[in-house]
This record gives sequence, C-alpha cells and structure tokens, in this order.
Amino acid sequence: MKWFFIYVIALWLGLSMAILESSYNYYRLPTSLRPQKYYLRILTQLESPEELRFSGTSKILIEALENTSNITLHSRDLAIDESQITLRQISDEGDLDNCIASTEVNPIHDFYILKTCQELLAGHVYELILPFSAELNRQLEGYYRSSYLDPVTKETRWISLTQFAPSSARLAFPCFDEPGYKAPFIVILGYHKNYTALSNMPVKETKPDKSLPDFVWNEFEESLPMSTYLVAYSINDFANKPSTLPNSVQFRTWARSSAIDQCDFAAEFGPKVLQYYDEFFDIKFPLPKIDQFVVPDLSYSAMENWGLVTYRESRFLFSPEHSSLADQQQLAYLVAHELAHQWFGNLVTMKWWTDLWLNEGFATYVSSLGVEHIYPNWHSKDRGALSSLMTTFRLDALMCSHPISRPIQMVTEIEESFDQISYQKGSSVLRMMHLFLGEDSFRSGLKSYLQLYAYKNAEQDNLWECLTQAAHQNEELSQNYDIKTIMDSWTLQTGYPVVNVIRDYASKTAKLTQERYLRDTDLSRADNGGCWWVPLSYTTKEEKDFSNTAPKAWVECTKTGESLPKTVQDLPGSDQWVIFNNQLSTPYKVNYDAQNWKLLIETLNSEFESIHVINRAQLIDDVLYFAWTGEQDYETALRVIDYLQRERELLPWKSTLDNLKLLSKILRQTPNFGFFKRYMKKLLSPIYEHLYGMNDTFSSIQQQNQILLKTMVVDWACEYQVSDCVSRAQSYFRRWRSEANPDEKNPIPINFRSTVYCTAIRHGTDEDWDFLWTRYKKSNVGSEKQTILSTLGCSREVWILQRYLKAAFDPEGPIRMHDSSLSFQAVASNEVGFHLAKDYLIDNVDSIIKNFDRPTRLLPPLSEQVITARNLNEFKEFVKSSEESLEAVHLVVQQSLETMVTNVQWMKRNYHQFSHSIQLHLETISYS
Repeated sequence: MKWFFIYVIALWLGLSMAILESSYNYYRLPTSLRPQKYYLRILTQLESPEELRFSGTSKILIEALENTSNITLHSRDLAIDESQITLRQISDEGDLDNCIASTEVNPIHDFYILKTCQELLAGHVYELILPFSAELNRQLEGYYRSSYLDPVTKETRWISLTQFAPSSARLAFPCFDEPGYKAPFIVILGYHKNYTALSNMPVKETKPDKSLPDFVWNEFEESLPMSTYLVAYSINDFANKPSTLPNSVQFRTWARSSAIDQCDFAAEFGPKVLQYYDEFFDIKFPLPKIDQFVVPDLSYSAMENWGLVTYRESRFLFSPEHSSLADQQQLAYLVAHELAHQWFGNLVTMKWWTDLWLNEGFATYVSSLGVEHIYPNWHSKDRGALSSLMTTFRLDALMCSHPISRPIQMVTEIEESFDQISYQKGSSVLRMMHLFLGEDSFRSGLKSYLQLYAYKNAEQDNLWECLTQAAHQNEELSQNYDIKTIMDSWTLQTGYPVVNVIRDYASKTAKLTQERYLRDTDLSRADNGGCWWVPLSYTTKEEKDFSNTAPKAWVECTKTGESLPKTVQDLPGSDQWVIFNNQLSTPYKVNYDAQNWKLLIETLNSEFESIHVINRAQLIDDVLYFAWTGEQDYETALRVIDYLQRERELLPWKSTLDNLKLLSKILRQTPNFGFFKRYMKKLLSPIYEHLYGMNDTFSSIQQQNQILLKTMVVDWACEYQVSDCVSRAQSYFRRWRSEANPDEKNPIPINFRSTVYCTAIRHGTDEDWDFLWTRYKKSNVGSEKQTILSTLGCSREVWILQRYLKAAFDPEGPIRMHDSSLSFQAVASNEVGFHLAKDYLIDNVDSIIKNFDRPTRLLPPLSEQVITARNLNEFKEFVKSSEESLEAVHLVVQQSLETMVTNVQWMKRNYHQFSHSIQLHLETISYS
C-alpha cells in the first residue's frame, strides 16, 4: 500500500500521484461544494501501549453547487492511502465512476486538494471515500489518547477521545472543517469488546468484526446536521451514572470507576439545568440522549460536543469531603455553560469564527440564569455579572484588546479568540441587552432566532433582526432605534466608554460626554476613541430606585461614529447625589464632578446600605481605575473605600481586593510596601474579627455569599498577617500532618484549605512542601489536586520553586499537561517565584510552546509584576528574539507588553502620591 503523511511540510514519498504545490491559498474553503452526509468508520486499537493507532474511512456525500474540477477539504497529520481513494457520481441512472488525477496540499491552511479526472457538475451529488490512519496523539487535540492508573491493579489504562474545537477534526479524518459546513454524521466505531464506545448519538446496532478476534463494531444513529467541531467519540472502559429526566431524554455521566462517586452533584444538577433551558428557550433539547464524559486529560475545562459533552476531571469531580463551596459553584457554572451550548452553538452555529462570541458569550450569560434558577440561595447571578464586568474592564482597557466580533483569517486567530472578551465581555453586553429590552422581548427574540436558524448557521446580524422585531412588537424599544445600531457599537469596536457626568447644580441638569477608557495614559483617547450607544439608567439619593435598570435616556452616536451631546434634566440639588448605571447594567465607567463624589463619600460613610450593593462595588472599581490613570487622586479613592470597615457584603469587598491585588504586586517590590501592609492590616482587621477569623463557623452561616466572603477575607488576612491568621493556619496544617492517614482524614475546614496550604508552605519547611506534594500525587479528587497545585507555588525557597517548575513541565511527571500552566502561574505570582518563572519561560519557550497546553496563560502573571523600564526592555528583547515561537500567541504577548507599559507608567506617575496618601490614612483614619 502506498501511504503518505500530510504534515506541516508536504513530503515527497514517490507516490504514483504527485503531491503538487498548492495553487489555492485563500484561508476559507471554496464554496463550490457542500457535504450532505458523512459516514465515518474508525477502528481504534488500544491493546498495545507501544502502538496506539486508529484507521478508517471517511465517506462523504458531496453536492456540487458549481462546476468544478477540484475537491478542497482539510486534513492534517493523516496518512491517506491514495491508491484506495474512490470518487463516483450518484444519480438516478446509476453510479458513474470518476477518479482523482492528482493531489495538492496547502500546509498553511491544512488543505488537501484533489483534482478530479472529470469535472463535477452543479446539481449533482458525489460519493468520495478517503482511507486514512494515524497515531493517537498526545497533544490533546484531534483524536488522541489519555490514560489513568487503575488503583487496584496499578496498571495504566488507556482510552481514546476527541477534541475537535475549534479546527482539529482534520486531525482525525479528512473533512470540510469549517463551522458553516453542517451535515449529518453516521459514526461507526470498531474496538475491543472489553471497552465501551460513545459518540454523539445512541448506539443503533453492534456487530462482531469478521477478521479481528474479540473486536466489535458499533454503528450509531444518524446525527442531526452539525459542524465538524462538534463531532465526538471515545473508546473507554468507564463506568456511568444514569440520571432521571422528566422529558425522557437519556442522561448519563461517565467517569473512571474509581471516580464515578464524585459525579453525584453534576449528575443531579445537569438534568435540572437542561430542563430549565427547555423552558427558557421554549425549544426542547433535540437529541434522544446526552452524556457527560469526564476525562483525565482535556485541553479546555470542558467541550460542548452535541450529546457527548466532555469535561476535565479536575474541573468536574466533586467530593463533599474535599471540595469547597467555590468548587461546587464553579462546577455548576461549568455544567450550565456547556449545556447552554446545546442550543447556542450546537442547534444554531455561527457561520464563521468571527462570531465565536455568539456561542461563548451566550453560554456564559445564560448559564448564570440557569444556576440562579436552580440555586437561588447562592445569589450567584450578581456575583457572576460583577466578575464578568471586572474582567472586561481590565482586559478591554488595553489598546491591543480586540472587538467581541473579531475578523478571523488564520487558525491561530481562532484559538486566540477563546478569551475573556468573547466570554466575559460577550456575556456583559448580552446582560445589558436583556436588561434594556426586558424579559419578554429578550426571550421571544431568542426563541424566534433559534427556531429560524435551527440546524443552520447564523451571524450576529440575524440575531439583531429577531430581537429588534420582538422589541418593536412589545414596544420595549422606540421604532426609531434598532438593535443592530445599538449592539454593533459594542461588538464591532474594541474597548468601552467612560461617561463623564458634570452636573450644573443651579439648573439641576448634567452634561454627559463619553470617551474610550484606556489604561495607557501616553495614548490619546481622542485619537483612539469610539462611540457607544449607552442606555442611561440612574437614580438619586431621594429615589434610591436601583431596581429600575430600564434606560431613561440614551447617549447616542451619529452614523459616522461621533457622540451626540447629551444633557439630563430634572436632577436634584447640590445636597443630593446621582448614581448612573443602576446595578452596573451596562459595561461602562462613570466619573462625576467633585461635588457628586463628595456626596457619595458622605453617604458611604453614614448610610452606605442605601446604595445598592452592586453599585457600591461599581463606585469602588470606578474610582480606583480613575486614580490609576489620573482622572481622580488617590486621596479621593481611599476615602471612597474607607467605609469598608462597616461593609459586610461580598461584592464591594471583591471589587476592592481585586483592585488592590494589582497594586500589591507592584508595591511589594518597593521600599514603601511596609506602609501598604499596615494599611491592609487596618482595612482587613474589622471584617476578619466580625467573621470570627479562622474559626470554623461555616455550618452556622446561612447565606452562601457570606461563606465566600469569609473564605476571601481569611485568605487576605493570612497574606498580610492579620491577627492570629498565620498561626491558626499553621496549627491546622500541623494537625493534618500528624494524622495517621492524611489521605483519608483532613481536619482542615474545606473552605480554608487553599489558604491553609499556601500559608503553611509560605512559612513552613521543606518537609511541609514534600508532605503536600505527596498528598497531590495520592489524591483522587480533581478539585483537591487543583488546590494543591495552586498552593505548592507559595514557597519562598528558590530551590523548591525551581524544582516545582521543572516538575510542572516534565512530560513523564505526575502533573498533567493541561495543569502545567496552573503550576507555573502559582510560582510566577509569588514575589520570589516571579524571577524564577520569568527566567524559566525565557530559557524554555520553544519547548513550552511546542509541547504544552494553553501557553497563553503563562504571560499574564508575569506582566502584572513588571514595573521597571529595565524589565520591560528585557521582555521586549525576549519577544523579539522568540518571535517565531510566540507567533501563535501574538495577541496575548502584545497585551502583556501593554500591561507592563502601564505598570511602568503608574510607578512614574502615582507611586509617590499613592504612598503619601496611604501614610496620611494611617495617621488620620481609625478603623474599629
């Protein structure tokens, strides 16, 4: 047999048909052909660890939309037996043979181009059969291998599974690997009878193999039309846990046998949220079954394959004895996110990756609604909204951010778009739209969109049309306005506005202007600005109507993108504050005149609870941003947060501490860090004492947010050595170390474990580190292993941190590939580890980029700590010398460099002013 591999470089193997240099170099597939159906037949061999392979045939029914002599599809790293390729026309008169005259490859775009002997004619259907084979790779993409250690036999057990998003189906079989080429799939899997086969659909029939002893073939039912990136299959020996669904959809959760008992929570929650989406979208889940498949190795936290959702163990497995409340809530959001995709992404799919955010932004936002519906006592929706907004504000303040809807022309750009802009900013603008449209218009518009484009592809303009129609019909939006005009200003341009509110107290009016907020103060906002359609909700000290998030007015833009002047009438006098953006319903920042800030500070220090908790968090976040870039001074900012000595709610504290964390990473490298430490101790002491510090009072706390608040405060208190925090943490850790069986019994309160581990390692001995490392290697609980990896980097011993970095990137070590970045981040975030991690990345960048997963996560923790021009220049030199290696993460590199630039600017502009303000506060403010 004559085989060849299509690698990044086409290799000449002396085949009977020459591999020619590609004559087609556009990044998208030609539009002359469309797949009608795939028959995918794959034999997987897992019996020999030395040769884990698969082979099969991809039979594609192809409709010719135009006359053409070329068949262009995708293939990468596949061996294709060209001598066995067949092509024939299917017609009423019988099948007519055609053939392949020659082939070409385009390694840049992974194209495999077949030149046909006879022209394909428009309106006719053709059957193309391509035999192929390949190794089950180790790179967590395409069709790959994963393994686990059987706890009883101590043997390594191998499984196979797929990860095709965004563009890796081409690694598993030749196909039209773009989201717009939807087609039904009939998947037929061959495997040893000791295993189980899973795919998107239920099994139709099972037959024994005619030539391979003990091998069987499973044919699965024909799927609904779907994109290649959603096809999924696996050969495994897992156990499953069935769930009961009232709508008769079969729901199962799969994991290795020794971990199946940790799937109880997700197996119970999953069906509930699926039923919620049935009702929310008013469209039934269209498949007969859905499986949750939990695997040791996965490049993403989870993947929404239609009917076979895959999850990474460390993000899915939940043990009440080992997993914290935060772990449980993160798991609920993860499951809700992936199941929301079954409608947004799977039922209706974006035409091209430009509108990836239609998948990810919607799943992120709708998941918050699902979790809130099922667990209303968590009060997680507001916390999720604030978290998304704060993430958006941080990243989108950079000049080199990108629009939500981003043009894509290379595969690497697709990968880069799976970032916080698509997820968190996408979610934030959808929440904005939901709030200004109202419930009825929002849901009826979504239903119309999903029904109209079911089993098809759509783009954002299609959604805007459906929502505009619903909004006009329900009279929620003026006939002069349309959703496209409003939302394009948020999705097609980078950044977000700061709305400046200058009040005229005599005339009781306010003049509003907008400009793009940029963290880099050397850039002209006027030259780099834009215009956003901003829905204006606001309230006053007298009204205090924060519940009304519907816009009272709009800041509008001209057709050419200029902001129209806006004056708000009928405001109160000079003794009353005004707050814009009720409940932070829209992603913009608000800066007020000095008098309004003064009124707000007075209220915060007297009756702060009269201001909605989200708006208290908003005021803190806004003023600290403005102090960073110079619109406000730090004296004003610190006076805004003075009231926190009496604040007992989570969201304002989260807003404060997230901002102060960035300052802490800068200041701890300076001589004035001592003043900041004293300030933090004074700030944290009242809330630490109020929450009874390190005492295990969790069982008596009724509100879930208060558990999260206590967990967060204690973590900060130990970092800044407040009261007895460090000694109590060390005591907890010593008790654990003294247990006869520490892997079975851990006396540390679950919600304190991350803090206790980190504190004990930071102030502990080599033996403490080794003890925790041993617990990691022996743990069978995913969330516990994640916690330990994040805290092993807290050591201050250089040699230990160097050893940990080496272990993180050891392909034969116990840390899995997808967790390498977590260990690296833990070291890099440590003030001692920062320099070690930086040097390690510079020295090993080629190997890391080539062999390890998600390198985009390595740069941000480093960039946040660069504060000198010398270190900035060092990074610039590194980027320049490693340009080729870093090409795939170009966007993150540019964002990291810009973050470093803004840190250096802050040191020049604000360091002395901030230090002075902190010292004044220490002298004049008494916290009780």
